Amino acid sequence: MSNRVEDIPIRDSMIRLGQLLKLANLVEDGVEAADLIKNGLVKVNGEIDDRRGRQLHNGDTVTVNGQTVRVVAPQAG
Repeated sequence: MSNRVEDIPIRDSMIRLGQLLKLANLVEDGVEAADLIKNGLVKVNGEIDDRRGRQLHNGDTVTVNGQTVRVVAPQAG
């Protein structure tokens, strides 16, 4: 098992948890994302989060099934 964190670039300053799971290919679709989140299998910044609409910002990490990804938002300028 690797503890490598994969950076996932996003277009805007924020992305919702369900959208990130799909973007990062951690789930097949929104239904799978909703099930994982509802069942407490998704951690945001190391803590279980059951809100699919949770807003994620630059530097936030999401872990599912031992895979961790980090949100990389464009720098405000």
